[in-house]
Amino acid sequence: MLKFALAALAAPVALTCASAATAETHTIEPGEGAQERLQEALILAEPGDEIVLAAGRYALTDGLSLDVDGVTLRGAGMDASVLDFTAQEGAGEGLLVTSDDVTLRDFGIENAKGDGIKSKGADQIIYHAIRVEWTGGPDASNGAYGIYPVEASNVLVQDSYVRGASDAGIYVGQSENIIVRRNRVVENVAGIEIENSNFAEVTENLATKNTGGILIFDLPGLPKVGGGSVLVARNAVIDNNTDNFAPEGNIVASVPAGTGVMVMANEGVHIRENALVNNSTSHVMMIAYTQPFDDERYQPRPVDVVVKGNIYGTGGNAPDLPGGTQLAAMTGGSLPHIFSDGLGRGLIVGDPTPILSLGLTRVGQPITEAKPEIINPVIAGETAELPKVALPEGMEARLK
Repeated sequence: MLKFALAALAAPVALTCASAATAETHTIEPGEGAQERLQEALILAEPGDEIVLAAGRYALTDGLSLDVDGVTLRGAGMDASVLDFTAQEGAGEGLLVTSDDVTLRDFGIENAKGDGIKSKGADQIIYHAIRVEWTGGPDASNGAYGIYPVEASNVLVQDSYVRGASDAGIYVGQSENIIVRRNRVVENVAGIEIENSNFAEVTENLATKNTGGILIFDLPGLPKVGGGSVLVARNAVIDNNTDNFAPEGNIVASVPAGTGVMVMANEGVHIRENALVNNSTSHVMMIAYTQPFDDERYQPRPVDVVVKGNIYGTGGNAPDLPGGTQLAAMTGGSLPHIFSDGLGRGLIVGDPTPILSLGLTRVGQPITEAKPEIINPVIAGETAELPKVALPEGMEARLK
């Protein structure tokens, strides 16, 4: 059955029967008419179908969209099959996915005018070996997010690469049951950001040359608030000292250059067994949300944060903070590895490293009232583990 027989296409779409069932494989070749042929395949696909991007560069002038459940979009490799949006008209995302059980794998997206790939309300979505890059490097005109699943459950982002996002390279927002692992995020404002989300594991990633390596945020006024139960473990968070290039007004525009891991207003975040090296403001920051809000559901302080078993290298030597030079001088030329505004509750530190606290006592208190002090933590023993994230049975089998 030929599903897409639109007239006047510049090149044919190859159809290959994938099984004895109705699922089919649709191979798209680069070249003239690739925009129309690829979008047509995404529209006319049926659940179980696979759309294959042959190796090559696809010059696209408009964004793509997928709204069919159970589809796989697969390329020949993140550097082999490249969707090039350099000539994109308009400011939308490169690819928008709004369907469930979708697998995106083994292709690259370059220079999208908006976000690289956004999935909204797309449950059980997999991003595997995807490259999203703004090839000119850090720039405020780049798209906000590279890989951007939002309002979903059961999200897997792995073995991918994002560079140049003006907000976050990998951002998961208002979601739950999340695994972000073995990715490389380079020269973004935030390398990885988990926002207003629950039950997430961020593990074995390399975050380097971003403004901030890994951010765990919770913000008021969104449909889903109360983020927490987030594990940040076995990551390499190194050299995150790029000047902040987020457009003015973005929440991440306030992230200091030189931030390793930042927790803002989350509950139950465990920062364990990471390598934190040469982040010039602080390796670990824990702060409250300080802007005015009227969301009665919202709790602005970090609560029950565990920092344990990490390896710390040089850092804190050029803090990008108000009064940072004076703070560094007060602490011997560089800030301690852990920084707190003093507003968190239930902090457990299992690492033998001092904490710099600003000594604030109420949310919204002006920084001029800070009373900085060095706190030597009481080293904690065993701490309870967070619930392990388990994706639905069969979800990861889609990659085999």
